[in-house]
Amino acid sequence: MPPPIPRPNLIAKLRDVPHVPGVYIMRDRLDNVIYVGKARDLRKRLANYFTPARSRMADRKTRALIASIWDFDLHEVRNNTEALLLEGKLIKEFRPRYNVTFRDDKRYMLVRVHFGDAMPRLATTRLKKDDGARYFGPFPHGMALRTTLNWLNKKFGLRVCNPLRPGEADYKHCSNDIIKNCSAPCILRISLEDYRKRVEQACEFLEGKSKDLVTALEEEMQHAAAKLDFEKAAQLRDMIEDFRKTLIPSRTFERGARARVVRTIDPMADVQELKELLHLDKPPLVMECFDIANIGTAHCVASMVRFKNGVPDNSNYRRYRIKSVSGQNDFISMAEVIRRRFSRILLLGRKAAGPDADFSQESPLEAMRRLEQDEAQAEADGGTDSESADRGATFIRLPDLVIVDGGKGQLGMAVAELQKLGLHELPIIGLAKENEEVYRPGESHPVIIPHERGALKLLQRIRDEAHRWANGYHQLLLGRRVAESILDDCPGISKTRKAALLKTFGSVTRLRKATVEEIAQVPGISKVLAQQVREFLESR
Repeated sequence: MPPPIPRPNLIAKLRDVPHVPGVYIMRDRLDNVIYVGKARDLRKRLANYFTPARSRMADRKTRALIASIWDFDLHEVRNNTEALLLEGKLIKEFRPRYNVTFRDDKRYMLVRVHFGDAMPRLATTRLKKDDGARYFGPFPHGMALRTTLNWLNKKFGLRVCNPLRPGEADYKHCSNDIIKNCSAPCILRISLEDYRKRVEQACEFLEGKSKDLVTALEEEMQHAAAKLDFEKAAQLRDMIEDFRKTLIPSRTFERGARARVVRTIDPMADVQELKELLHLDKPPLVMECFDIANIGTAHCVASMVRFKNGVPDNSNYRRYRIKSVSGQNDFISMAEVIRRRFSRILLLGRKAAGPDADFSQESPLEAMRRLEQDEAQAEADGGTDSESADRGATFIRLPDLVIVDGGKGQLGMAVAELQKLGLHELPIIGLAKENEEVYRPGESHPVIIPHERGALKLLQRIRDEAHRWANGYHQLLLGRRVAESILDDCPGISKTRKAALLKTFGSVTRLRKATVEEIAQVPGISKVLAQQVREFLESR
């Protein structure tokens, strides 16, 4: 029996797990795989195993699994579909004792098209053979795939009958041509050459190359909704959702050596790779990413997260309530948060530079970079002089790279604000979510970074962190609004008095803790009304 491997600090290891979809592999003290799982968010899922309060609430089987975990490995993927496919492959390969599903030989569905047949058709199968046919998939969502194939057969008039070479006798027992669901190549209603072209178009759709068809369906859905034909609109909506599930870009994963599954995150290597791919002058050791969150029109907020040396710098996260926008406008919101963030940095830099800043001929970016060098030198020298100490209390370093969550529109607004501030040379990019494309100022075509590269995974980590931080703030504000609405039912409390109470105490939670005398000190609140407020809150 091999000796047990040293046990790592799992809580410390958990801190380095990113908020990305992927697959995790649990191992016991002898390095045997005991469980394989998938997650939309690896960090959140693994926290359920290693947070004591959560693990105590687990069932008996899960508690036994947690007690056996000695270490874990990760494999990041692009989306939840890839995670599902990889999970199935690994369970079949390792057959872990704590996994129940996927341990049999059942496989995901594939679509098979054999152009060697006289009249090819779309067929489903679960086994890929070396028979000269074209295979598409695998597709984890079986029902969505069947809906998609049914629509494709009708859209392109493809055969669904069983005979490889249907003839006149078969046609007599078929009604698909009569109800316009088949182009009937068996009786030469359409030439075999034209029929094969239709099959090719259907194959292009399965490869995700025919987005125009989905766009046309979306337009048809909107048209049906405008005509108040909501039943048809709902059917089209469900069909479009099935198409999207079917056509999610995903890789196939072959069974193989365990080493291919493990990917060690090296933040500094990812930073260096990002420098090379974006042709930056220096590695982006400090990066700031901005995201906008606006669900409905109640609140519009923004977040800024900072990564230093490729890892989160949590103490320098910031969040903003957007003031210049009523409703939803991500472009103006992005412009506002960029303006507020960097105008403040420049203001603090001007104060740190002292009175000589008024006579400097340097550009704002040059002045800030010089201050950074002075700060670094002062820190290297021990930072003992009072001037450096005072400066360090207010000075904020400019990032080496600015990232905005969005495409050309958000990037253009952010660039315009930086130019107004004299920071036109500050490196900035936009990261579009749909295809993870990187946009740069002045370039019409995006930079496509392969999904397996660490540089893109680093950008995804900081973008996802900004998204999490923005949504968390948005939910916080919504929660406060719900709590504040309780005062609308309080007798004698008008909108003006409600605003005065919230301004004084900050929240309903603090108001609940206040005494009658403290409430009565608010302008417009008498002692009698203060007593009523107190009794009202105690009853709720």
